[in-house]
Amino acid sequence: STRTLRLMAVGTLAGGFSGLFGVGGGTVIVPLLILWFAYEPRMATGTSLAAIILIALFAAFGQGVFYGNVEVGKGLLLSIPAAIGMILGTTVQQRMPQQAVSLVFAGLLVLIAADMVLK
Repeated sequence: STRTLRLMAVGTLAGGFSGLFGVGGGTVIVPLLILWFAYEPRMATGTSLAAIILIALFAAFGQGVFYGNVEVGKGLLLSIPAAIGMILGTTVQQRMPQQAVSLVFAGLLVLIAADMVLK
């Protein structure tokens, strides 16, 4: 179906961006789920997090095995405070109005884009 093909396109874009830039979930999946599938921001975020599990594993494996670009120890060290931040972020997100979540996310993307263009 068209919906399945669009979901596959979202996944392909997320995987491509993940391999290129180390991102793909929040910056690709969430906006496209909201735009193409009318997901609410919270549902898009949760769905994105589920998809990121495999995307990150495959991308890290490819970067590590084929190119030697992975420092496993440092990656694991980053994951501990990231897990704590995820719990805190989820707690805050669940208490914010949907529109505020969207505005904060859009603002973050604009700031990241501006920083990348200015560097």
